[in-house]
Amino acid sequence: MPNVILYAGLGSELTCYRVDAHAGGLRRQGSVTLPAEVQYAVPDRSAGHLFVASSNRNNEDSPNGAVHHLTTFRIAADTGLLTQVGAPGPLPDRPIHLTADGAAAHLLVAFSDPAGLRVYKVNADGTPGEPVPQADPIETGIYPHQVRVTPDQKQVILVSRGHDPKNGKPEEPGCLKVFDYRNGRLSNEASIAPNGGFGFGPRHLDFHPTGPWIYVALERQNRLQVFSRQNGRVSDQALFTRETLADPARRGRRQLVGTVRVHPSGRFVYVANRGDATVEEGGQKVFAGGENNFAVYRIDAGTGEPALIQHIDTGGIHCRNFQLDSTGRLLAASHIQPVRMRRDGEVVVVPPCISLFRVGEDGKLTLLKTHEVAITGRRIFWMGLVEV
Repeated sequence: MPNVILYAGLGSELTCYRVDAHAGGLRRQGSVTLPAEVQYAVPDRSAGHLFVASSNRNNEDSPNGAVHHLTTFRIAADTGLLTQVGAPGPLPDRPIHLTADGAAAHLLVAFSDPAGLRVYKVNADGTPGEPVPQADPIETGIYPHQVRVTPDQKQVILVSRGHDPKNGKPEEPGCLKVFDYRNGRLSNEASIAPNGGFGFGPRHLDFHPTGPWIYVALERQNRLQVFSRQNGRVSDQALFTRETLADPARRGRRQLVGTVRVHPSGRFVYVANRGDATVEEGGQKVFAGGENNFAVYRIDAGTGEPALIQHIDTGGIHCRNFQLDSTGRLLAASHIQPVRMRRDGEVVVVPPCISLFRVGEDGKLTLLKTHEVAITGRRIFWMGLVEV
């Protein structure tokens, strides 16, 4: 297996670990500090650089934050340790997601609130440059959560989640915004919004490596949907819809779908279920119950249809990020923050953690090890794997 490096954003500190993929071990290598809390990061295709988005504004936690940046780091080929390249580039608001195009000539950044999508040129030294002017205004939809470039580099898809009804406000619909893409420029915008986007709350998507299928995780509906993409056109309706929860009848608590990943072989797809609702007990908030597991599906090679083969606990509460290595034999998952939980009649603190799983030939997961992470007052908001 290649040398796998795991990076975890512990607040504003980005920490580098070497992974023992056989035993599930993590060995801390070192860390760097960002201008604010790490929001998301992505390497270039050669794993020579890591581009990191940071912000001190995080929705209701810190609504008035005004520090938002893109920072480039050089990745050491032997250790994975990071060295900052140049100065951080300012962003207009909190970035929720970013990605690089195939040549890492541009970075595409999604903003949730206010909603936005910007494309930034990458300078010759790897630092973020100026935003690329767009010929037409971009209609982002409501609350973008992810931006991806299609594998053929010809299109960009912005995933906009919308909002459930709340406090007397009606539902705000979700959608997939599809753009043609060339040299940093977006054009010919189209909107995919089944039922007008009502009852459609997409958070993340992933592409099948060889087939014409897009796997979309619906955060607000706890479902996985499959769309087709052929000749540059994404289907208006889902080909298949699957429940992600093991017990969908118990949906009364706050229950969310998270990240979705297609196995590198194209034979399996993985979705994270997240439950983090709390109730007041004795003056403290205690976990109210819910599903924190992976739903694992086998993919039909002819149709792209997913068939559920496993539910397995993620190893912690609220798995915000998970990723597979390039061989498809290792899965790493991070859990965002500590949660109080009633266990054997006592209230205990379940710490934030990183769990490592072995992926079998049949696609099923086996937990190797869970690593508690001491991050008092901080969160593991992003985690990812890079191979050196």
